[in-house]
Amino acid sequence: MPPTSADHTAFAAQALARVRADSPLVQCLTNAVVTGFTANVLLALGAAPAMVDIPDEAGPFAGIASGVLVNLGTPHAEQRTAMVEAARAAVSAGTPWVLDPVAVGALPVRTALARELLELRPTIVRGNASEIIALAGAGGGGRGVDSSHGVEAAEETAHRLARETGGVVAVSGPVDFLTDGERTARVANGDVLLTRVTGGGCALGAVMAAFAAVDGDRFSSTVAAVTVYTVAAELAAKSSSGPGSFAVAFLDALAALRESDIAERASVS
Repeated sequence: MPPTSADHTAFAAQALARVRADSPLVQCLTNAVVTGFTANVLLALGAAPAMVDIPDEAGPFAGIASGVLVNLGTPHAEQRTAMVEAARAAVSAGTPWVLDPVAVGALPVRTALARELLELRPTIVRGNASEIIALAGAGGGGRGVDSSHGVEAAEETAHRLARETGGVVAVSGPVDFLTDGERTARVANGDVLLTRVTGGGCALGAVMAAFAAVDGDRFSSTVAAVTVYTVAAELAAKSSSGPGSFAVAFLDALAALRESDIAERASVS
């Protein structure tokens, strides 16, 4: 029997408690625009960020990290080498790692890198609909970091990509879609202010890595990560007057999030 909404909600609360108790060490090879916000999001949740993203350090560190994020937002030459190094080391060590193929499709350097990384079978792939479609070779990408497709257009591609990698694919949008090729879930939480803060999407990849580090069911842990993240966004939006106050309130909401908040607000199907 597939998990129910109540099952997902209960799991999300339990997974958040484990992240806070275990403080997983998340290595972030991410873009220059979002490093500070991503680190603060992890700290607010109770995880430990480490921005180790240069060659000869990235690989050894991935072997001791609890989880790894590879985000292709600003992939300069040295970081590209470090990303492949870290992904290979993560695979070798059995460390869960997340690939966020930012703006793939139209831009040749990151698209080639994303395809190389995809061959290493990431534990989780997270992106908007256009990025997921382009990563699978089924489209040309979106408008920079913005999607040109609705989430529904990427669902079949996400299923296929998950089956090919043996991992989880998460498609971000107004209603997030997640699949491991067999199970599926939709999370209908969040707030539009997340899209008006730099790093609102990118930091979610790091949160997925943190949650994957504390539970072997990577599909359920990814659903939990999205649920916790988007419920916190809803709570933050209630006390915000715009993007600036939202960014601060979001960190506070992540830190203060309670099991009852998840139970009352989570919308997972």
